[in-house]
Order: sequence, then C-alpha cells, then structure tokens
Amino acid sequence: MASKKTTLLLHILFFLSMLSEILITKADTTNSTDADLNQGWGCIEGERKALLEFKHGLIDPSGHLSSWFGVDCCEWTGVDCNNKTGNVVKVDLRNGLLGGEISDSLLDLKHLNYLDLSWNDFKGIQIPDFLGSFERLRYLNLSYAAFGGMIPPHLGNLSHLRYLDLHGNYYYNSPGGGYYNSPAVGVYNLNWISGLSSLKYLDLGDVNLSKSTTNWMQAVNILPSLLELHLSNCELNDFPHYSDPNLFVNLTSLQVIDLSENNFNTNLPGWLFNISTLRDLYLISAAIIGPIPHVKLQSLRNLVTLDLSRNNNIGSEGIELVNGLSICCNNSLEELYLGHNRLGGQLPDSLGSFNNLRSLNLKYNNFDGPLPNSIQHLTNLESLDLSRNSLSGPIPMGIGNMLRMKRLDLSFNLMNGTIPKSIGQLRELTELFLAGNSWEGVVSEIHFNNLTKLEFLSLHLLPKKQPFRFHVRPEWIPPFSLKYIDISNCDVSPMFPSWLRTQKRLYHITLKNVGISDTIPEWLWKLDIVSLDLSKNQLYGKLPNPLDFSSTASLVDLSFNRLVGPLPCSFNVTWLFLRNNLLSGPIPSNIGDSSSLEVLHVSGNLLNGSIPASIDKIKYLSVIDLSNNQLSGKIPKKWNNLYQLYAIDLSKNKLSGGIPSWMCSISSLSHLILGENNLTGELSSCLQNSTELYSLDLGNNRFSGEIPEWIGERMPSLRQLRLRGNMLIGGIPVQLCHLSHLHILDLAVNNLSGSIPQCLGDLIALTSMALLLTEFDEDITYGSYSDRMELVVKGQDMVFESILPIVKLIDLSSNNFWGEIPQEITNLSTLGTLNLSRNQLIGKIPQKIGAMQGLETLDLSCNHLSGPIPMSMTSITSLSHLNLSHNLLSGPIPTTNQFSTFNDPSIYEANLGLCGLPLSANCTPPNNQNHKHVQDEEEDDEDGRYMTWFFISMTMGFPVGFWAICGSLALNKSWRHAYFRFFDETRDRLLVFIIVNMARLKRKIERIGVHG
Repeated sequence: MASKKTTLLLHILFFLSMLSEILITKADTTNSTDADLNQGWGCIEGERKALLEFKHGLIDPSGHLSSWFGVDCCEWTGVDCNNKTGNVVKVDLRNGLLGGEISDSLLDLKHLNYLDLSWNDFKGIQIPDFLGSFERLRYLNLSYAAFGGMIPPHLGNLSHLRYLDLHGNYYYNSPGGGYYNSPAVGVYNLNWISGLSSLKYLDLGDVNLSKSTTNWMQAVNILPSLLELHLSNCELNDFPHYSDPNLFVNLTSLQVIDLSENNFNTNLPGWLFNISTLRDLYLISAAIIGPIPHVKLQSLRNLVTLDLSRNNNIGSEGIELVNGLSICCNNSLEELYLGHNRLGGQLPDSLGSFNNLRSLNLKYNNFDGPLPNSIQHLTNLESLDLSRNSLSGPIPMGIGNMLRMKRLDLSFNLMNGTIPKSIGQLRELTELFLAGNSWEGVVSEIHFNNLTKLEFLSLHLLPKKQPFRFHVRPEWIPPFSLKYIDISNCDVSPMFPSWLRTQKRLYHITLKNVGISDTIPEWLWKLDIVSLDLSKNQLYGKLPNPLDFSSTASLVDLSFNRLVGPLPCSFNVTWLFLRNNLLSGPIPSNIGDSSSLEVLHVSGNLLNGSIPASIDKIKYLSVIDLSNNQLSGKIPKKWNNLYQLYAIDLSKNKLSGGIPSWMCSISSLSHLILGENNLTGELSSCLQNSTELYSLDLGNNRFSGEIPEWIGERMPSLRQLRLRGNMLIGGIPVQLCHLSHLHILDLAVNNLSGSIPQCLGDLIALTSMALLLTEFDEDITYGSYSDRMELVVKGQDMVFESILPIVKLIDLSSNNFWGEIPQEITNLSTLGTLNLSRNQLIGKIPQKIGAMQGLETLDLSCNHLSGPIPMSMTSITSLSHLNLSHNLLSGPIPTTNQFSTFNDPSIYEANLGLCGLPLSANCTPPNNQNHKHVQDEEEDDEDGRYMTWFFISMTMGFPVGFWAICGSLALNKSWRHAYFRFFDETRDRLLVFIIVNMARLKRKIERIGVHG
C-alpha cells in the first residue's frame, strides 16, 4: 500500500514538473497576460549569484545595498524581475553613492533591459566595454556617476537601446561634502552612434566631443527616430550650415534640442528652423550671434520652450524678436528665456499676445521704458522676471489680472510710483521681489490680505531716494507664512515689528535701515535663522552671551547700531558682522571656541586689550577685521593654523612690534591691512611669499628701510599699495612699474628720494578705460572682505569703500624727490589723482599734461617748478581740484574751461611770475592774456629751433674773434703794452676799493656793538 502511494506521489511530482516546464516555455513564447501562474517563484539562482558578485566589487559607504541578501533577489533594493519568468530585467541603483568596480558578472543577466547607475561616485574609472553586450538593453543611464576616460564604442552594439544618458559631471559633490573637478569623459568619434538605430533619447552633456566637433551633426543625423538631443557643454565649436537644409537634415521627429554652453560663435543655421516638430530649444551660453531671423521663426509653430539666455551677441533689438515669436508661437509658447543678453528698447505690446505663456525671463538686459499695459493679458503667466533692466514708470494697475502668477521679480530697475493694491489679488503668489527701485507712498495690510501663499518678500529699496513706508498695525497677524523677508531703506516702525513673531518658518530676515529704535526681542534668538541682517538702525542694549541660535546661523549682521556691552564669548554663527557699535572691553580669551566662525567683522567699536592667541583655533576663519578699535600689544606670533585666511584688517589700533612670520605663510592671503598702528622694523622679506596679495596697506606706521624690489616682482596681482606715513628711504623701485593691476600707489610722507621713475607712465591699470568693477551695489556680497582705504583726495582725507576698485591715484607727496616730472607720466590717461607736492622737483610742467583726461585732482605745490602753466591743461575738463602754489611758475593763468572755476588765489600763491585772475597781479597787455600766453609758448619753441644755429655760429665765431684780438696784441708791441698796463691799473683800483670798504664796515659793526 505504501509503495503504491509512493508511486502515485512520484507520478504526481513528475506531472507537476512537466507542467511547470510547459508553463515556462509558454511564458517565453506567448503574450499571455496571466501574471499569477508563476508568482512566488523568486529569482533565478544564477542571476542571484551574478548580482552578489557585482555587489562584491562595489564600495557601498551608505549601505544602499544592505537588503542584498537572502534567496529572492527580486525583493532586493533596485532589482526588478519578470513576474512570469523570474529573470532580472531591471537594475536601478541611482543616487546610491556607490563606487568601486563594475563586475562583468552582470552579463549573466541575459534578460536585462534597464540599467541605471547614475548619481554615484566611481571616481574616474572607465565605462566598461562589456556594457555593449546586453542584447536586450533598452535603457542605459550612467550620468553624473564620475566615470572617466573615453566612452567605449562598443556601446554602439546596443541596437535595441532607446534611452542613453552618459552625461558627465563637471563638478561633483563628493560624499564627504567637498567639491572636485570630476575626471573628463570623452570620445574619439561618434561613429558608433550609427548602431543605435532605435534611439529616441541621447544625452552626452559634459562629455568632451572636441575630437568630433566637425562631424557631430552627421553622426546624429543617422538617428531618424531621435526625439531628444542633449549635447550641452561638449566643447563643440562648429554649428554646421548647409546651403540646402532639406538636403541633409533627417531629424524629422526631433522635439528637444539642448546645445547649451558650447562655443559656436555663429548665427543659427537655417536647417534648425525647418524642424517643425521642435518643441524645446535650449541654446544657453552657446555664443550665438544675431540677429535672430524673425521671419524663419514663424516655421517653429510647435515651439513650447525657447531659451537663448547668456548670448551677448544676438542683437540689441529685443522688440523684433518678441514680435517675431508672437506671430509664430503665440498659442504654443509656454516658456521664454532671453536673460543675460544685450536686448534693448521698449517692451512691445505684442508681449501680451502669448496666450499660453507660463514663464517669461528677460532679466539682465537693456530694456527701458514702462511696462506695456498688454502684459495684463498674460493670464496664464506663473513666473515673470524682468529684473536688472532699465524699466521705468509704475507697475500697471492690471497686474491683478494675472491670477496664476506665482513669482514676480521687477527688482533693480528704474521703476517708481506707488505699488498698486491690485497686487494683493495675486492669490497664487509665493515670491515677490521689488527691490532696487524708487517706490513711493505706503505699503499696508491691504496689499497682503489675499496673499496667503506668499513665502518670499523683498522690498530692498534704493537708499531713501523717495519717501516710502511699510505700515502695518502692531497687532497685525499676516495671512501668509514667510520664509524670506528683506525690507530695507524705508520706514517701518520705531518698534521692532511684533508681527514677525507669527512667522514660524522664517530663515532669512533683513530689516536694514528701516528706523527701528528698540532692543532686539528675546524670541528672535530662538528662531531657526540662517540669515539675520538688522544693520543701520538704532538698536540698543546688550547682546546675549553666548550668542546662540537654535542652529548655526550662516550670517548675522548687526552693524551700525548702538549695541553696548562686551563681545559675546562664543557664537554659533558662520559670518558675524558687528561693525560700528559701542561694544567695549577685551576680546574674550576663549573666542577660539567658536569653531563655526568663518568671517569676523568687529571694526569701529571700543574693544581694548590684546588680540587673543586662541583665534588660531578657528581653523576655517577666512576674514578677520578688528580695525578701528583700541587694541594694543603685539600681533600674536603663533597663528599657524589659519590657512584659509584671505583678509586681515588690524588697522587703526595701537598695535606695536613687527609683522609676524605666520602672515607670510598664508598662500591665500589677498588683503593685508595694518595701517594706522605703531608697527616698526623693515618690511619683512617673508612677505614676498604672499604672492596673491590684492591690497597691501602698511600706511602710517613706523616702518623703515627701503621699499623692497620684490613687491613688484612677487606680487603680480597687487592693485592697491599704501605705504604712506612711514620712515622709508631710498628711491621708487622700477619693479613697481611691472604691476599691471596697480591703480593705487600711495608713498606719501616718507623720506624717499631720487628721481621719479619714467616707467610709472607704463602702469597699465592707469592707462586703461576698462572699469575694475562694473557694478556697485550698496551692499558688498557677504563672506567677502569689503575693500576700504583712507586716501588724500582733493586735499582731504577720504575713506573709500564700495568705489575703491575704480579709484586711480598716485601720491608721492611730502618726500625728497628731485629732478623733472617725467614726460611719460602724461601717458596715464585715466589717472584720477596725482599728488607730487612738497618735493624738490624742478623744470617745467609737462606740455602734454592735457592728455591726462581722467585727472580730477592735481597737486604740484611746494616744489621748484618753473615756466608757464601749459595751455593743454585747459582741456582736462574733469579737473576739479588744483594746487600749483609755492613754485616758480610765470606767465598768465589760463581762463578757459575748468580754469574759469578756480577762483581761490591760494592755489597759485607764491609764484611771483604768475599774473591774471584770480591773482591781483595784472598781465600786460591786460586784454590779450591768453594770446600773449600762446605767443610765449610759440616763442619758446622758436628759441629751441634757433639754439642749433646759435651754437653753430658760436663755434665758427670763436676762432675768428680770438685771433682778431689776440693776434693783434701779439703782432703790435705798443698795443700789447697798453693793454697789460690798463689791466694792472684796473686790478689796483679794485683792490683799494675792497680794502677801504672793508675798513668802513668794520667800524660800523664796532659802533653797533657799543650801542647795543
């Protein structure tokens, strides 16, 4: 009985095994939709082992593959199997921070059709050749995975591939948080692409295609099914043009083209406008040259997105471009980006005809005039960015009709008028940026009552050019929940706004120069703040000690207030600005415990005592500004761990001693500001290691010795050199003339001597019209050191900050320079201030001084200059401060152009030969002064021409005259005796005359002595 049961059981098992084989075979050969027949089988053992071997070669610091154990690999993270066969068909390990090697065991996954290893960190290994052997692969994504080397052409064997993304990563964020330049990925050619006949999506962004830059289009053109082409930042420089576009281009299905960040330097080819299926075109920063053919734009009737941002040469007429697009794409266009170009003119009314436009970005252009009223017809618009143009006038009242608006940015234009209350109708608005304009009137609760979704608000106005108030009731509870608020340069309230306490999500608060005269409320320190700027108010009271937020704040700026008390002993802040308050006492000795600190600005307070050595423990410190306090003692000698410092400002204190050697070991140092102290010694030779110095200010100390030659040899980036008010000797090293960026040279009030080097006329930065800084916002970017330097300009001590990079000055006054003013100095056509006063200079003012068209201040006083005032000086129309006093100048004072405004006689005094207004001495003839002056200069030139003939005549006349007289005396004896007798008598008379007068003088002196 048992044997029968066993036999029956064996038959059943055999039957079941046969049935399973039939089912498996049927599953592979039919399209049955019954997915339940094989559920629960798990993965195939051979494929499980292949995956484990693949895992063994990987580095997995984040534990992304921690689930890869057990029997059923189909349950592992990132693995998908066929529900019927159990074969692995998909491996998706994106963003797993994986590294290591890619094992060829993956080849055992015969049914794999999807492989994604993107956003990992393979640290420059080459893409394996064997990846080209997956016959069934349809999706391959290796983007942003830090692969390096050349892309294997074997990938061209993937004939079934539809999606290929090999986008490299130009900068990669490593798992440790740092950034590094990833290994370059490149190709020898693109011929292998021809094998990808089924490809619909291709992304080779950030792949070096420079070796195939001339044939990339031919390679892509073989892919007739291609829908999307992404070749951004591929070092392409050839955008092929064809005389007959229809003859070549075969991309009849293409919908998306991204060729951004290449360097084509050409206009758009005609074939591009024949791709009628094109929906999205991205040519950001591609060096496209205009004008854009507006007529051809009409063929792109399906265009949804057009991005031509950052192409500075596409033409200045933005009106035609917008008009052309409004004709062809008024119903299809949804996104238009033309920012960072040089488009100009007034925005046309046709702008309002884009019925489906959702995003419009025209920022950083030259558009001017008012906003067209037609803009209110863009009822589908969700984002409008017109910032950084020259738009003027008010915001149109119809702005309230744009009910879908989420982001509105009109910042930094020339707009004025009142902000319309209709802006409060934009119920979907989340971001409102109106900064950098000249608004008037009042913004009140009415403007915000319906803005329930508002998260970002910026009303950072220009510094109070017009009266503007942000007026709400103290008990107001806003309907929104802000994350970011910036209200500056307007009137808010003398009391700290209590409604801010209701904003629980705030991480950025700027209330700068808004008239608050109050203490800082305790609840503010408990917010999870990232950035807090309350500068330029009248805040008073003490700071909490320690200054701690709920989490580390990136920036805290409480400068220019009336805060008192000690500096907090510690703070969890990255950038701390406490400038110009009334903080007093010593800097806490344990300040080094504030390990998060990177920027410390506490200048302009009443801090005293010595500088703590513990600052050396703040290893990430990049800027330290302790200037304008009452600190004393020596600069610490052992700040050896501050390797990231790039700005040190200890000026205007009472520090003594020399420059410590650790300052010379910081290779990143760009600003060393130690002026106005009691520092001594010679300029330390170790400073020549500071090769990246941008600004060196050691003025008004007691440094001695000569100016080192290595300043001009070892500091090629130096722009500002201030050594005034020391005890330096010697001359000006000619090596300083090699500093091509130097635009401030202040060596005044020393004991320097010698002649002024002619090569100063070769200083490139003082001959170039290029601005050193093209944009001057009131606020310097936080985290960088704000340049500040005290200079003597127009006879006054002036402190320059934001405009310092364009100040151009040479001040050599109060030294012992001698010789003539070198003619070459007139080459400095953009020099603004030239001060050579109080020296021993001689000769004439250079005749070509009129070539110095940038001069605003010229001081040549207290020298020994002679001759007339050159008439060419009258052409310097920018000259507003002149001092020529205490010289030996002569002739009439010019009266034309700027000289007609110089009415102060003291600027010409002690020049006895000068005449004319504003001096009391008249010139002769009085009504012909300028003509006489010109005539004198012409006569000087004529004298120069006649000097040559004078010397020739003298050379010939000397022998003739000599023999005419001496020859006669030699030949005639009676004449010779008479001549010498006359000479002897004359000598005797002269001797008697001297003896008699000496006797008289002696008696007179004796009589004076008796009476005295």
